[in-house]
Amino acid sequence: MEVLFLGTAGARYVVARQLRASGGLVLVLNDEITLLDPGPGTLVYLSKYKISLNKIKNLILTHKHLDHSADLNILVDALTEGGLKKKGRLFLPEEALKEGILLPYLKGSLLEIQILREHQEYMAGNLRFRTSCLLVHNAENYGLVFYLPSGNKLGLISDTAYFEELKKEFEGCDFLIMNLVRYEAKEGVLHLSFKDAKDLLATLKPKLTIITHFGMTMLQAKPSSVAKNLSEELSLKVIAAFDGLKISLS
Repeated sequence: MEVLFLGTAGARYVVARQLRASGGLVLVLNDEITLLDPGPGTLVYLSKYKISLNKIKNLILTHKHLDHSADLNILVDALTEGGLKKKGRLFLPEEALKEGILLPYLKGSLLEIQILREHQEYMAGNLRFRTSCLLVHNAENYGLVFYLPSGNKLGLISDTAYFEELKKEFEGCDFLIMNLVRYEAKEGVLHLSFKDAKDLLATLKPKLTIITHFGMTMLQAKPSSVAKNLSEELSLKVIAAFDGLKISLS
């Protein structure tokens, strides 16, 4: 599997000012693309990195917030050629669908819409994945674990406050993508911090961790330096994503 980070922005300040791009995550398996959390500008970044819309078969939203969903409608419209061709599968939480994240006139354009619920398995074309428990966030939100043909597992920890069950939910993941919005925790802000990441990784010990979705405090701390500190303190391989990072997982 190949993973492409169209953007690495997290939190509204960084997204609104485009201090980092906010285009979501591309998973490529056997020439079939699954696109995760298409935030603002995704369509533009797909063009920038020469990603063919015809290869996008699946769209997954972890939750409804605009930095994860803003380009959903234009992507569905583009994939289905304005609804003329019924194509694509969409996976999203029930809350997001009920609140109108997807415009009603586009619903019939997709081959399939599946509701994400906790601890369920799904097939996105040739890619099998499961949801975690409900994350601690101010929206219905799930982490994901993808089962790779190699037998390895790729975990995605989406936006969430720290809670102990995360260690069980992502146990056994060989590769881990972690949304690390904050450098220091702040009361009432439901996002992971550097300390939270360190605690999680000390238990999970994946072969490779990629931190992404950076807020302002993380940019100020320099994500590459944060990743280096985590690597050195834990004796694990941790890297910081950057806009356009492409990595092969095997």
